[in-house]
Amino acid sequence: MQPDEKYTGSSPQWWYEKFWREDAPNRRKSRYVKAAVGFVIGVALALRFGMSGVAPLFGVLLAGLVAAGDWLLDWRSFRATAVWRGARKGEVITAKLLRRSLGRLGYTVLDGRAIRGQASIDHLVIGPGGLWIIDNESWSPDTEIACYAGRLFFGEKYGTKTAKSLVETSEAFAELLSRETRIPVTITPLLAVHCGLLPKGGIVVAEGLTLLKPRLAAKVIKSADHVALNAEQIELLTRTAARELHRA
Repeated sequence: MQPDEKYTGSSPQWWYEKFWREDAPNRRKSRYVKAAVGFVIGVALALRFGMSGVAPLFGVLLAGLVAAGDWLLDWRSFRATAVWRGARKGEVITAKLLRRSLGRLGYTVLDGRAIRGQASIDHLVIGPGGLWIIDNESWSPDTEIACYAGRLFFGEKYGTKTAKSLVETSEAFAELLSRETRIPVTITPLLAVHCGLLPKGGIVVAEGLTLLKPRLAAKVIKSADHVALNAEQIELLTRTAARELHRA
């Protein structure tokens, strides 16, 4: 079979955007139908409560709210794929969320750090509850991310390689910082998932790695229920990390 030229060289992201644009008329038709139903319900409610004089206005108001809500859901659905489509950078999004939630609680966030020739990460978080490394990743919107029998899966593929890499990176970073500061530390690896199907709750824990929605990373860090480091230790670890870890 000869390859169809219109498919050659086209990425899944390109086709996703193409189909999204082509489906716009169908989404608008659906929105009109939903708004019409909202109008009927609004009028019926107004009549039911004896507000016949403003029934049409109430119907129009409810129809507008339904249409706006439906548009918002569509917009959020498309925006949720932005990192996967290359329209936004996951590390920028996560960095803002981390600093916004943790900055006032004594945590420091170092972005783009690496042990030369060995490993690199997007974010290193140091604070009262301990240390975390966070990387960012994105899969296609229909990729199910789950744990079965203790194994990590991305769709039908094993996620062991991804988990092992981040676990080993966290161990390498912890070994370096412990050696240079003489403060024994462990580092917890997190993976911020910007696109893909996570289970209800938005968190999967498998093979030593926690995968979660970016907005939940700060929440997980703050949930550490013990004080592992004092202010002096945090400052020393931060200065050492800034000095010893190269910018990725």
